[in-house]
Amino acid sequence: MTTPTSSTEALRERAAAALAAARVRTAALTDPVNDADLTAQHSPLMSPLVWDLAHIGNMEELWLLRNVAGRESMRPEIDPLYDAFEHPRAERPKLPLLGPAEARTYAAEVRGRVFDLLERTPLEGTALLDSGYVFGMIAQHEQQHDETMLITHQLRRGAPVLTAPDPDPPYDPPLVAEVLVPAGPFTMGTSAEPWSLDNERPAHVRDLAPFWIDTAPVTNAAYRAFIADGGYREPRWWAAEGWQQIREHAIEAPLFWRQEAGQWLRRRFGVTEPVPDDEPVLHVSWYEADAYARWAGRRLPTEAEWEKAARFDPATGRSARYPWGDADPTPAHANLGQRHLRPARAGSYPAGASPLGVRQLIGDVWEWTASDFLPYPGFRAFPYREYSEVFFGPEHKVLRGGSFAVDQVACRGTFRNWDLPVRRQIFSGFRTAREL
Repeated sequence: MTTPTSSTEALRERAAAALAAARVRTAALTDPVNDADLTAQHSPLMSPLVWDLAHIGNMEELWLLRNVAGRESMRPEIDPLYDAFEHPRAERPKLPLLGPAEARTYAAEVRGRVFDLLERTPLEGTALLDSGYVFGMIAQHEQQHDETMLITHQLRRGAPVLTAPDPDPPYDPPLVAEVLVPAGPFTMGTSAEPWSLDNERPAHVRDLAPFWIDTAPVTNAAYRAFIADGGYREPRWWAAEGWQQIREHAIEAPLFWRQEAGQWLRRRFGVTEPVPDDEPVLHVSWYEADAYARWAGRRLPTEAEWEKAARFDPATGRSARYPWGDADPTPAHANLGQRHLRPARAGSYPAGASPLGVRQLIGDVWEWTASDFLPYPGFRAFPYREYSEVFFGPEHKVLRGGSFAVDQVACRGTFRNWDLPVRRQIFSGFRTAREL
């Protein structure tokens, strides 16, 4: 029988492990980079890497040392520099940011104090502390910035500094190209996942008509057929705003692709290589995903359809944490955590399939959905409005599932990501759906 003491200690261990894993990854993304590249802005869409490094420490200090422990600010003069709403990314290189060595020292000092705090803080009694929520929130925040820094690495020019083995997961080619998801109600969102974020809550019932959904994400080979058929030259496939974007910016293929001597090549973390046919297409905007789906005579799934395909078990009527059940992901289930620097080929990870047989719903690529980012019925902002609430509306589209760059602490069947429909630098792909 689990006693309250052993349960609390297990929570402490889980929180400490999540924080430590995030910091190991942060170091792997920044330690190999010279100071000039750390302080440079590699794209106006992204912050300098050194900004992310100090922002991670500042957010941790704010929520854990100040809000939980009630301590005074360690460096009050830097708070405005690392407030993500105070300064847009394009302005951040002009700010008097901490240098690389100082940023590392600051983040390490915060982390040392946080581990001391975790050892003696009761993980109960307030909404922030219950189940170690605020410590999990900070671990997720750091991992999300780690993904952002990995995006910056993809955008930076120069010699590659990151390495990882290519994925070689279990592969059993799916027998069907699409799966029927039956009509009826299912539970969407969560009220029970202890470290879920406010936009995932609360659990509520949705009733959907039957629909078909792709067994695996759309591949590079399939997307190349769209290009070859003149998809980027035919306005009828495109939403008006999307058509304007591709004309204004002369877009003819996914970001980082180029054609040379009749062959499609891509740049991936500083290496130029042929575009592999069997990987999920990557670095496409919502507009590109939507245009492909129209060209294919299909559509993007709604967010609710995606989640039902991922979590619903028709045999039990229950929604699980993940497509394969409630157990935490392993390397047999999904491509997560930057173990690799590319998606696995489409159709991989049969052990990670949903009860309906849909694959790669977690990991590999973020998947655009047709849905705007909106609150669930009964939504309550927690612990601050700026995490989700200020982004609600038709300006942002929802992505689901996570990519190879997402850590498992920030990835589950209810997790919601969102971005502007023009965004292409993110690790985004998609799958399509159709009515019965």
